[in-house]
Amino acid sequence: MKELQGFMKGVNLGGWISQFAKYDEEHFATFITEKDIDYIASLGFDHVRVPVDYNVLETEEGELKETGFHYLENCRQWCEKAGINMLIDLHECYGYSFDPLKKDMDREKFFSDEALQARFFKLWREIATRFADYQHQVAFEPLNEVVLVEVKDLWNQIATKYVKMMREIVPDAYLVIGGVCYNNVLTVPLLDVPIDDKIVYNFHCYEPMIYTHQGAYWVDEMPRDFRIGYPKTLEEYRETSRSLSQNLAGAVFDEGISEIGEAFFEDIFKPAIEKAEKDNVCLYCGEYGVIDLAENEGKIKWLSDIHSVFKKHGIGRALWNYKEKDFGLVDESFESIKDQFIAIL
Repeated sequence: MKELQGFMKGVNLGGWISQFAKYDEEHFATFITEKDIDYIASLGFDHVRVPVDYNVLETEEGELKETGFHYLENCRQWCEKAGINMLIDLHECYGYSFDPLKKDMDREKFFSDEALQARFFKLWREIATRFADYQHQVAFEPLNEVVLVEVKDLWNQIATKYVKMMREIVPDAYLVIGGVCYNNVLTVPLLDVPIDDKIVYNFHCYEPMIYTHQGAYWVDEMPRDFRIGYPKTLEEYRETSRSLSQNLAGAVFDEGISEIGEAFFEDIFKPAIEKAEKDNVCLYCGEYGVIDLAENEGKIKWLSDIHSVFKKHGIGRALWNYKEKDFGLVDESFESIKDQFIAIL
């Protein structure tokens, strides 16, 4: 399978200009700085994935915010100096959010609302134009985690328009496009977009969810004190998932998959790998990781298992997350195993 040159080993900058506690210019100016990018490069990463929410780049009325674009351009310059690349991911757009904590969000409307889509394309045209001179350094991801499987055909239509529009501005940049069901790896075969040498199929992997999201406050019906180790048997993860929350179903319930370990990831990645090989495009895992509440020995084993499959098939990836957001690589909870993590990464 084709490898994603320059985007094989990355880390997310979640919590900086996306999913922040509140809109705060001081936070934006200090949470990620050039020192962070230099440190990330020193660890051997070749890129950062930069989630950004629309309200950093534009007002609620749709007027552009130069300060927001300034953060992105600063990051690009820092990356350029450090010799690494950058993926801009629109984490939320006006009228759509994947965030499960936003309970009142209509997660279907955007996909059938032409006005919302027009605003989405307008913002992306602006982003692409501003970074058009850096197509070999900067990649673009249209939207983070489309939640509903019901909108898969509408999403393919939007993604197709996105590819055609972006190719007028950035013909040589990587476009990183994911599927539905929160970008589930099993939905990659549902993608139907125009193909060229720089199209990338994208997925996220937090399987088994019952393990990677143990105690997560944002998962409905997940007890904050729930803990489970890795690896456990497939049946144990299934039984525990059933007893806690429907939101923890995930790939462990697929028929015919192997027991937990490297073979499990081989099985759940297989349809995405076959789709990428058939279309002759690169494959990328834009998010993967284990919550800081999990015990450290299991984190290392999980990371080792998933990475063996990434490396075997040449899948680019970006760890979630560099700092905070309950998954922070440089946070105190990961300190004792950070060196082991880096060695595996």
